[in-house]
Amino acid sequence: MPAPMPVPDPDAVRHTALDDVQGLGTGIVMCSLGLVLLTHLGLMTGQTAGAAVIISYLTGFSFGKVFFVINLPFYWIAVKRMGWRFALKSLGCVTALSVCTDYMPLGFRIEYLNPLLGVFFFGTVTGIGLLAIFRHGGSLGGLGIVALYIQDNFGFRAGYVQLIVDAVLFAVAALLFPFTVVFYSLIGAVILNGLIAFNHRRDRYIAR
Repeated sequence: MPAPMPVPDPDAVRHTALDDVQGLGTGIVMCSLGLVLLTHLGLMTGQTAGAAVIISYLTGFSFGKVFFVINLPFYWIAVKRMGWRFALKSLGCVTALSVCTDYMPLGFRIEYLNPLLGVFFFGTVTGIGLLAIFRHGGSLGGLGIVALYIQDNFGFRAGYVQLIVDAVLFAVAALLFPFTVVFYSLIGAVILNGLIAFNHRRDRYIAR
């Protein structure tokens, strides 16, 4: 049988409040930028953010407002399973991301963005942003909370959990959107979740 995955010393990855502020803040800005690029292209992503993007496209409500509301039921799971500290950090991250994605486009204009290059930017920038958020004990709510809980308690990587959920979401999206939209969106999701799966591992780091 393979040896169990080692667990790092929690004290070795404990952050100060200042560490958390800069880490979570950087992650939020990067994730917001990635989502602005994605929605500019009219594409979608997976997990709870993907559901929020689809709802915003169909209803006309802004992504930020939909994303904030759709995350509310998941905080109960966060409190019960991962504690108040993680839940409050996640609530703060979701709230900040909701505001940033709504107002960031007011600060710059995108005249042209190739879809393939755009989804590469989205997957890379958002993936690095999520890593920063995860490693400072937060999340962007929703299924990210469930994925981190599964990883930290059962050793099944968060990125793989999210890939499975994304497969179901994209199957549904294929019934609602043109093939090209789903195709490009799927590439972005694979880049994003692959980056998380390779770099956010229980034997290296535990979200605290």
